[in-house]
Amino acid sequence: MPAPTVDVLIIGAGASGAAVAWSLAETRMRIVCLEQGMAVDPMKFPATGMDWEARRAGDFNISPNHRKRREDYPVNDDDSPIKIANYNGVGGSTVLYAAHFPRMHPSDFQVRSLDGVADDWPISYTTLEPYFSENDRIMGVAGLAGDPAYPKDKTPLMPPLPLGRAGAALARGFNRLGWHWWPSDMAIASQDHEGRARCINLGACVSGCAQGAKGSVDVTYWPQALRRGVELRTGCRVREITVDREGMASGVVYSDAKGQEHALGAHVVIVAANGVGTPRLLLNSKSAACPEGLANSTGLVGKNLMLHPYAAIQGVFDEPLDGYKGPHKCIQSHQFYRTDRARGFVRGYSFETSRGMGPVATATTGFEKGLLPWGEGHHDKFHALFNRVTSLAAVCEDLPEERNRVTLDPTLTDSDGIPAPRISYTLSENSARMLDHAVARGIEVLRAAGATDVFTTAPVPFAGWHLLGTARMGLDASRSVVNEWGRAHDVKNLFIVDGSVFVTGGGVNPTSTLQATALYIADQIKTRLANLFD
Repeated sequence: MPAPTVDVLIIGAGASGAAVAWSLAETRMRIVCLEQGMAVDPMKFPATGMDWEARRAGDFNISPNHRKRREDYPVNDDDSPIKIANYNGVGGSTVLYAAHFPRMHPSDFQVRSLDGVADDWPISYTTLEPYFSENDRIMGVAGLAGDPAYPKDKTPLMPPLPLGRAGAALARGFNRLGWHWWPSDMAIASQDHEGRARCINLGACVSGCAQGAKGSVDVTYWPQALRRGVELRTGCRVREITVDREGMASGVVYSDAKGQEHALGAHVVIVAANGVGTPRLLLNSKSAACPEGLANSTGLVGKNLMLHPYAAIQGVFDEPLDGYKGPHKCIQSHQFYRTDRARGFVRGYSFETSRGMGPVATATTGFEKGLLPWGEGHHDKFHALFNRVTSLAAVCEDLPEERNRVTLDPTLTDSDGIPAPRISYTLSENSARMLDHAVARGIEVLRAAGATDVFTTAPVPFAGWHLLGTARMGLDASRSVVNEWGRAHDVKNLFIVDGSVFVTGGGVNPTSTLQATALYIADQIKTRLANLFD
């Protein structure tokens, strides 16, 4: 019996898959989204219990290698100083993200033209601007208009979240140095927004927001997409994308939650499986016509992996702070964002706050940094740390390099026997110099803010949550995987909409830009439906 066929098949229900599903739903085509994870009841998020920090180290860990749920796939990242972080389920990694929501800068789309490195994007900030604004509305972005780091037309929907004592202390440090800072754009509701309640400072943002104030796509895009008629199937892991005799994508083979294999045909296939999951799927989709994997005639699928190396600069203060009670991010600085060759590297980085730590993180960090002894004096030292530590994170731009890549592991598989991804990543000299500069400037900020002790980590090892560049966008089919509107050069009805298509990564968290790009690609699909396969 032939496989049933749908109009559009989306693989992945995270940030980009949800946005595309919502946008395409207005066409009234039959749209099915396959998600290998499950939908999580918000009342089961760690934030609903006192053990939320312990669960962040277990079933809600950012690392699939630690969670080890059936729907997770293992990642061999032994050959990388930065370990992969993701979440498989409805909402994808937005379920566990901190909801810091900056946009990439206009200059980030012109890196080759401005700095002579990497490549320019085939689209611009101006192209994406209306999609940034639409995405801000749906995700529910709070912030303060007028940030001089951005174009003047950038206006958040809601007032900024409170800085709190921790944010005010860090702002004091930036002020004393005369450096840029601004209240962060956050996809967290500072007031009731479109049926979602405002933030009440639970402080457990990165283990799921039970309040629903955080703009994760399970509570923003997906309810609207489902009401518009999109079908979402959970527990469905795609093994491969199939092709027909003409080289067109014909559908997928997938396993359900019980391990039963199914086939589903589709006229259009859209991949939204993140910058590791997407190349893994394409490389696993081998056939006689595509012996090196689907859409991989250039050999670029999986290459040019960018991970945004992070530096953490933490300071201990004499004064009590309140960072563990509120959203993790509150201010950002783009003082060192653009290239200044006198610094010894090209491109730059942003600072974002990571306001404070709960009691468990205070204890573990104190032990790790040698600030908290066992035995006599333990409790006094603990109270001297708890609620008195706040920090900066530097998000460093990672330039694309073909040696940094995702391949298939020869022996490691997931629970359905599908080859797992293997990461080969080396920190470039440019990134290493940038990290050193960021650490030094971060120490200056914390000292200026009044920190009595400062400790640092660079790169942060378990910070590989920005997965970019592994199926890059471009006009030249010999140097890219998809064209300027997300369609694979090799396969006319195959589209990629996640961070894989990024040409460069900028120096900010990518979710806002990733979703704006996905909405743009969805509009291109709608506009070109009549001649999509020409």
